[in-house]
Amino acid sequence: MGRPGIFINFTGSINKQYRTRIMTRKKKTKRHFLHKLHAKYRLVLMNDDTLEEKLSFRLTRFNVFVFFGTLGIFLVVATIYLIAFTPLREYIPGYADFNTREVLRELIIRADSLERDLRQKDLYIHNIRNIIEGREPEEVMPVSLLSQDAIEMDALPRSREDSILRAEIEAMGQGPVWVAQELSPIQSINQYSFFPPVKGVITNPYDPANQHFGIDIVTEPNEAVKATLDGTVILSSWTLETGYTIGIQHTNNLLSVYKHNSVLLKEQGNLVKAGEAIAIIGDTGLYSTGTHLHFELWFNGNPVNPVDYIIF
Repeated sequence: MGRPGIFINFTGSINKQYRTRIMTRKKKTKRHFLHKLHAKYRLVLMNDDTLEEKLSFRLTRFNVFVFFGTLGIFLVVATIYLIAFTPLREYIPGYADFNTREVLRELIIRADSLERDLRQKDLYIHNIRNIIEGREPEEVMPVSLLSQDAIEMDALPRSREDSILRAEIEAMGQGPVWVAQELSPIQSINQYSFFPPVKGVITNPYDPANQHFGIDIVTEPNEAVKATLDGTVILSSWTLETGYTIGIQHTNNLLSVYKHNSVLLKEQGNLVKAGEAIAIIGDTGLYSTGTHLHFELWFNGNPVNPVDYIIF
């Protein structure tokens, strides 16, 4: 039995030694990890048959980590750049491309303009046929001549994606609109210098009240018929009523028509000059009453009296 008042504390000494041992072990582990991280290794490429060394590299784990980390960062940055700043983003499904939408909107406007112009040209050609055949021109295309196979755009079925795209385009507001350039119409045809198609005697004057929209000119047989202005031949064919007929489109909605010819010297699409021979006078067609030229002049879709502008 010991002396009273004397006590030896072994617990505190044991805990201190334990903590010291743990810290020493951690330091050794840390030094061991850093040593392994910077330890040098050699990567050798050898010939499997001769064991000859072909290529060798000195590496450390730290260098390998740095290399692959840098490579990964570079690949991420390059991918973001390609997606954000190159046209490759257009191939990613669902990626918004406002330039493509603007181009699509512009193409839709152009298609609508072309469709409207095509209908106007069809009506224009139909009225030329009416003029040549002695009928009055029409303001709208007859329903009977419209294509029965044509399908209106509104009648076509629309998918959900199509409806969404249309809504987005409409929400974009007004952008640059393509407008077809048109020639400004001349105020009066008095400014033209017409070349007489033939020189002769007018036997049947201009009389629109009796459906005679031109004048009949009698001249020598086999006389050459000449173009009254520069233009493009838009009609060169035979009709039962008017025989060999040729029509020339001039600038600013001027049209000249030459009927009852015996021979046509120009074909459709030919460019002609004022005074250039385009046909030979004749006596063809059911409406012909002898060798003569039936000459018509049209301005803005309306017949005019050629005598008011040409000296025959």
